[in-house]
Amino acid sequence: MPDVLKPRDARDVENAVVWALAEGKRLDVVGQGSKRLLGRPSQTDLTLDLSALSGVTLYEPEELVLSARAGTPIAEIEKLVADKGQELAFEPLDYGPMLGLPSGRGTIGGVLAANLAGPRRIKAGAARDHFLGFSAVSGRGETFKSGGRVVKNVTGYDLCKLLAGSFGTLAVMTDVTIKTLPRAESEVSVMVLGLDDRQACVAMAEAMGSSCEVSGAAHLPAHLVMHFEGLKAQGQAATVLRLEGVGPSIAHRKSVLAAMMKRHGQVETLDETASRRLWRDIRDAAPFGHGLEADRALWRLSVPPARGFELGEMVSTGAQMFYDWAGGLIWIGMPQAEDAGALQLRDAVAILGGHATLIRAPAAMRAAVDVFEPQDNGVAALTKRVKESFDPRGILNPGRMWAGV
Repeated sequence: MPDVLKPRDARDVENAVVWALAEGKRLDVVGQGSKRLLGRPSQTDLTLDLSALSGVTLYEPEELVLSARAGTPIAEIEKLVADKGQELAFEPLDYGPMLGLPSGRGTIGGVLAANLAGPRRIKAGAARDHFLGFSAVSGRGETFKSGGRVVKNVTGYDLCKLLAGSFGTLAVMTDVTIKTLPRAESEVSVMVLGLDDRQACVAMAEAMGSSCEVSGAAHLPAHLVMHFEGLKAQGQAATVLRLEGVGPSIAHRKSVLAAMMKRHGQVETLDETASRRLWRDIRDAAPFGHGLEADRALWRLSVPPARGFELGEMVSTGAQMFYDWAGGLIWIGMPQAEDAGALQLRDAVAILGGHATLIRAPAAMRAAVDVFEPQDNGVAALTKRVKESFDPRGILNPGRMWAGV
């Protein structure tokens, strides 16, 4: 058999899994491979390449629903819905450049398997919140379906929520259905200059609690601000607040928000073009995809927004970081260390609450350090039982998330 199995359709996927079961082979499930370096190193025998399972099978803009084969490029889907004035509201980020790969190579199946979300998560939710249904092949070699084309079809166990974020360890998705939503007519950003991390978290909390309907809130410290496009004020920290909608609404909300933010510092605004460019860079953590040391261990931390600024006081000098999700998401590049900074960051997360995920590090380090947040005994036992229910022989991405699972 070849080292790569490339099924042409859902039946081929089922046959491949059944064959792997019979032969005792473990499968590395990939689409275009843009997130292959996420998680622990592969412990598999063969690659199950789903890139040929491509194409949109249903799109009804009036019903805000789209179905596609799992290997369909996310760029293709985004262009299709944009042509109809719609978007994927969860704003999936592109991990490619962060991991040393070209941009635009992600697939819809990979986006859902990793439960991706960009800056709009604070308003629209993550991929799992827009995931309506799927067809998949379990590690038992059985094809099964869950959900449908509308939210009301989700009854009993919501398996969409279970598979979202499972990184292909439970089943191989072959077809998926998601929600689409109308795209905002325009956007602008209000920017407060010169704030430190603590001041920025206070300002973002005030903005999020206002009636201005902020759809993105990020703080870009001075040491990283020059790595973001769309900023006029290079050299000063920038706290950026995004407003989306129709023109008259944006104009009113911008006026209210700018007046509110003046007591925190100097206020400037970014027009639509500059704003879209900047938020794309924030979404994709652009500084860590270019311009900074690629050998730095890169972490993604989720913490309570009100306490996000405290992280900077807990980590070693030389860490490079910025804040998204109003302070609740922190991208941090750690100086070189034997444990990739895991001890410092896990201790900080334990104090603040939340979790830390190692996004980029050499394979040996990802094998030695917990990539995903360590689980307590009860949760670990539950995770193992779920894995055994869907994949009792452990042939699908074994060990990708936690050793032995």
